[in-house]
Amino acid sequence: MYTKDEILKMAQDENVKYIRLCFTDINGVIKNVEIPVRELENALDGKIMFDGSSIEGFVRIQEADMFLIPDYNTWLIHHWEENAYGKVARLICDIHNSDGTPFSGDPRLNLKRITNRMEALGFSTFNIGVEPEFFLFKLNKDGQPTLEFNDLGGYFDLSPIDGAEDCRRDIVLELEKLGFNMEASHHEVAPGQHEINFMFANAVEACDNIQTFKLVVKNVAKRHGLHATFMPKPIAKINGSGMHTNCSLQYENGENAFYDEEDEMKLSTVCREWIAGIMKHARGFTAITNPLVNSYKRLVPGYEAPCYISWSDANRSAMIRIPATRGSKTRTEIRSVDPSSNPYLAMAVILAAGLDGIKNHLEVVKPTYANLFNMTDEERDTLGIYHLPENLFEAIEALKKDEVIKEALGKHIFDKFIAAKKSEWENYITYITDWEINRYLSIL
Repeated sequence: MYTKDEILKMAQDENVKYIRLCFTDINGVIKNVEIPVRELENALDGKIMFDGSSIEGFVRIQEADMFLIPDYNTWLIHHWEENAYGKVARLICDIHNSDGTPFSGDPRLNLKRITNRMEALGFSTFNIGVEPEFFLFKLNKDGQPTLEFNDLGGYFDLSPIDGAEDCRRDIVLELEKLGFNMEASHHEVAPGQHEINFMFANAVEACDNIQTFKLVVKNVAKRHGLHATFMPKPIAKINGSGMHTNCSLQYENGENAFYDEEDEMKLSTVCREWIAGIMKHARGFTAITNPLVNSYKRLVPGYEAPCYISWSDANRSAMIRIPATRGSKTRTEIRSVDPSSNPYLAMAVILAAGLDGIKNHLEVVKPTYANLFNMTDEERDTLGIYHLPENLFEAIEALKKDEVIKEALGKHIFDKFIAAKKSEWENYITYITDWEINRYLSIL
């Protein structure tokens, strides 16, 4: 944990001239207020204000003034923004009201609220490791993104088939400069699609890392004349981009709460109850983990993304997979999440769902080993396996009925999120697509 004096000294020693005070709105978009270095001490004291009424899902015009309260441990120098004038650094902030109280609409603070509930149940840490996927497309002569792939590579391909190897390597190097512990990077299944993985972290730190990761990927891609997008399904009839979320709970003594040496599958009762909670609330939290109209173009059979609420230790068609490793690395991999989600909200609802299963000792259905895509609806119903929401409207309706997930968001975020997503859905259903014109215009 950095101290105030350490940050001030680093800013001086590293020739930092500007500081971005960053936060995330309910849609998962990173926002920032930039200040000159002479205002850094005021910022560290939590004295910098901004207009919250201008931010999606925040407050009304008459409640505009809000304070940015920086997390000292998120101090980071943006090496890619260095120029002749000096360097730019960032601090991630929590949002407080003008009277100094925490703002209930701040996604980061809301996640902390749910982790406090976890601690009250006897767990010390919610560990998260994500596998974010993204596409790289070429820019046109005006610098605008196209849908033209920069390569025609496939899973684990190498150069020259993988034409983005240098860009991906530069992203990894830039992240390492920022202190990321990188695990692996590779070309994904679809042309132009990539995945870069980094080490586990606690819930809040992991979400901070996801936001930083997205920023670095986009900036380095632009440097290579490419556009990086975390849109779940930018191209039809190929795989979409997910963000598989590996997670586990840890006791105060450091032991993994999901591991049991005596169990046949080496999974604890807590882990099974966690899985039951995730499955019970999966339909309710999907609007958060898959928040776009476009998200549901990915959650369809045939493209590796899960469609059905199920679990297994050896079945990649399941929504929840238990990777083979055991002991301290025992974890659940939730495969439905996509990278367009607000990570703070996504992890809050996943955690709340799992904790509900643990608190109420829910029993999990048997794991599924058959290919779910080859089953009939009747066969899946018999096994207690149900479909994830098939579109954003269905997901919104499921969220509205799930009291546990509603409470995990809090009234402010829930109300604002529902309003924003209803508006998105209404805009979508009134839009006439090229598919409809091509399908119907000439024959009707």
